[in-house]
Amino acid sequence: MKYALSTAAILAATWMGQAAMASEGGSCHFHGSKPAAEATVLGCAQQRKEALVKAGKIDAPWQAIKHDKVEAVDGKKGKEWKVTFKDPAAKDKAKETLYIFFTAPGNFIAANFTGQ
Repeated sequence: MKYALSTAAILAATWMGQAAMASEGGSCHFHGSKPAAEATVLGCAQQRKEALVKAGKIDAPWQAIKHDKVEAVDGKKGKEWKVTFKDPAAKDKAKETLYIFFTAPGNFIAANFTGQ
């Protein structure tokens, strides 16, 4: 009985700890240095874009915009993924292109309208 209670307590603590650490885009957190597949990065970019819309950081029409291109670029700390979304109907032409950056393994770095 003592072992059953200990086991139940450990399992409960583990489960609650994982739930507390989960967040938007949580499935797009990778360890190691193996480069992510392009399809994986696209999925993560879509999740990140939806999270930005939900948080009010970008306008709602971005939710429907599909990616324009995906490319591997040289970043400050080595290779990075840059996913580009274009909204030709954007009222502010300075915000016509959304860039979302990821590390080579697929972890989110930043999102902006400058591409830098």
